[in-house]
Amino acid sequence: MLRGPEYALIQLYVTSELESDVVVKVGEVQFYLHKFPLLSKSDRLQKLVPKSNEDKVVEVCMDDFPGGANSFEVCAKFCYGMTVTLNAYNVVAARCGAEYLEMTEDVDRGNLIYKIEVFLNSSIFRSWKDTIIVLQTTKPLLSWSEDLKIVGRCIDSIASKTSVDPANISWSYTHNRKLAEPAKITEEGTNYRDKMENIPRDWWVEDICELDIDLYKRVMIAVKSKGRMDGAVIGEALKTYTLRWLPDSVDALISDDHALRNKSLIETIICLLPSDKGVGCSCSFLLKLLKVSTLVRADESLREVLLNMIGLKLHEARVSDLLIPARFPQITIYDVELVQSIVNRFVIHEKSNWDLDVVRKNEKGTDNLILGHGSLVGVGRLIDGYLAEIAHDPNLNLGSFIDLSQSLPEIARPIHDGLYKAIDIYLKEHPSLTKAERKRICGLMDVKKLTMEASMDAAQNERLPLRVVVQVLFFEQVRSSAASRSLNNHQSDGSQSTTNLDEECHNTAEENCKPLGKQLRQMKVSEELQKNGRLGKKNSRSGAQLLPSRSRRIFDKLWSVGKGGHVENKSSETSGSSQSPTSIVPGDSKSVSSRHRRHSIS
Repeated sequence: MLRGPEYALIQLYVTSELESDVVVKVGEVQFYLHKFPLLSKSDRLQKLVPKSNEDKVVEVCMDDFPGGANSFEVCAKFCYGMTVTLNAYNVVAARCGAEYLEMTEDVDRGNLIYKIEVFLNSSIFRSWKDTIIVLQTTKPLLSWSEDLKIVGRCIDSIASKTSVDPANISWSYTHNRKLAEPAKITEEGTNYRDKMENIPRDWWVEDICELDIDLYKRVMIAVKSKGRMDGAVIGEALKTYTLRWLPDSVDALISDDHALRNKSLIETIICLLPSDKGVGCSCSFLLKLLKVSTLVRADESLREVLLNMIGLKLHEARVSDLLIPARFPQITIYDVELVQSIVNRFVIHEKSNWDLDVVRKNEKGTDNLILGHGSLVGVGRLIDGYLAEIAHDPNLNLGSFIDLSQSLPEIARPIHDGLYKAIDIYLKEHPSLTKAERKRICGLMDVKKLTMEASMDAAQNERLPLRVVVQVLFFEQVRSSAASRSLNNHQSDGSQSTTNLDEECHNTAEENCKPLGKQLRQMKVSEELQKNGRLGKKNSRSGAQLLPSRSRRIFDKLWSVGKGGHVENKSSETSGSSQSPTSIVPGDSKSVSSRHRRHSIS
């Protein structure tokens, strides 16, 4: 067909010796054609174009023609017997146009509808990528495509191909997510690219990411309904689609232009999550969905679904995953209440799986505890790290910090180093805390569960209350004494097993706790003790020489209490740093000195 002069309308002519006797207007395009070839193929044109008045040019307006002028041109060429090229990009429009013109077998044998249906079934639906392209092109003609069942057939074809055994796949597909450098060599000595020739189970997820969210949802429902796809693969497909379409920046996520689209997308993804309690999706991905759903204000019932799934696998999360921005009217930087809710769900789930006998046995030893409650210990470390992050927030109130810390059972924290770090940061960032508040937050920490490194840091920490520093120094002395006693027992009898250090510490602590309590009640820290920075003569054998003056004096005082000594008078409190602990018990100076040197080394 030839294009005529381009005035207001685009005019197309058929090269023929006969003048055109029918003009078909489709949108802004006019087609100058002939009645006979058109009427011989189209039942609709037979009804619109009268056969009489052959000398008069008939005009037909088809502004509602599906697919527009390009689609009508394909149909008109077929009527004239011209070669028509069909492909995945124009076949839907051509099929809808043929249906509009009623180009059926009743009008002429081997008509356009029949030809297109053969092409669809023999070529398009057998091709993986062509089927996806055809499904995409149905969007502007969705109503027509639904009536002609093109959408349904495309979806069924795609879902069926995803269920095929990967070993039997012969068609091309896109899979770039896990490819590495071509020269990378695996441990077995084979080339990495050769190893990737084994088709993965999630080979199909990237190609369908180009679909619009509504069509993607229907495809995923069809894939899941087949019942042959593992939940992990479904989860990987949803993650890939989410990363493909969700913007990275928060501003783009909540912008007016895309807010509704992003909300619809995130709600659809949540609805499509595998029904295996979140096993098929990583906790990091679920938390990303939760973060986005919070920002776009997704439906609360769907957020509840996410919270329950995350609560089942919180031990897999990272601290950065939990840093979810708070929503108005919250004044904190991060949504601490949301994390609190997740932790509560995790603890409820864990408690439902606990066996009381196993719990009692695990409480007797750290090794068994970690083996029996590895996920709980992992969450303990996670929450301590999260507390350390949110402790920097000046708007975080003390109650929220304490509530989140106490939401985990004691067995979740065999070591309190992480909790001590979080408490220290909170004290540093909130210097206006009262004495009672400082005592309250430090009460979360068990000094007996601090490592040597954390204990030494705590002993020199001016932000901690004096009583906590006293406890730290005392239990470090107990630990050193128990270690020394265990070493002596081992040296005296090589055939006997070494005394358990924790039991020694426990026994020694019980023996000395009463004198310590009495001593603490009698201690009065005067301004002279806090301001006097002058140290006595340094003792090279003293293990407390690395501590500040306040801690050294307390350490010397506790040493005498732990060994059964007595405080001579008040002056000893202010000048105790000059007294060597080895001189407290003259009859056992060698053993005490040995233990004290051991404390200094550690």
